[in-house]
Amino acid sequence: MNEENIGRILSLIERHTKKLGPPTSELANKLYRDPFKVLVSTMLSARTKDEVTEKAIRNLFSKADGWRDIEKMDLGEIEKLVYPVNFYKTKARHLKELSAILGREFGGKVPDTLEDLTSLPGVGRKTANIVLNVSFKKHAIGVDTHVHQILNRLGYVKTKTPEETEMELIKKLPKRYWRKINANLVLFGQSVCVPVSPFCSRCPVSKFCLRIGVTKSR
Repeated sequence: MNEENIGRILSLIERHTKKLGPPTSELANKLYRDPFKVLVSTMLSARTKDEVTEKAIRNLFSKADGWRDIEKMDLGEIEKLVYPVNFYKTKARHLKELSAILGREFGGKVPDTLEDLTSLPGVGRKTANIVLNVSFKKHAIGVDTHVHQILNRLGYVKTKTPEETEMELIKKLPKRYWRKINANLVLFGQSVCVPVSPFCSRCPVSKFCLRIGVTKSR
């Protein structure tokens, strides 16, 4: 697949997803304009439905305005506020730990490098890249399961893990597409190109797709 085709595909997907609303990380950025809250929201969103995540971040931020408040909270209180996001106990512990680290090692500010972000508890490459992208306007590619699955299904990459997909995209995807690809493909993967039995009949890029790994579609 050449650069022209991937550009057309991403443009068509973006046009299709505009009516669906922003993903959690962009919603947080719009609501709060705060790198810490974008970081927290992205962490909470992992393997959790958007509507559950949105409720959790509103609950948490109604009680905590920043890292100082979360650091002072009892772990049990944080757990109650972020419940029922998946792995809420682990995520609550990571939030408390990273809040302390931000105050102790980073002057209370969310770092703006991949190395520093991924040194924080519970922050992997996907979360770090989304924070760099959304909060600091840097060229970074957040690759989650949706991005990984869709680009393999299309035949643009042939990889086994999201980490491998990120490395391939860094090599071959033009930088002008990096900042939008996560937001657009996450929404597209939730609504059309779903993991099992995707809606190929209403897909705006079906004519470009190799449907790799698709055994049943709608």
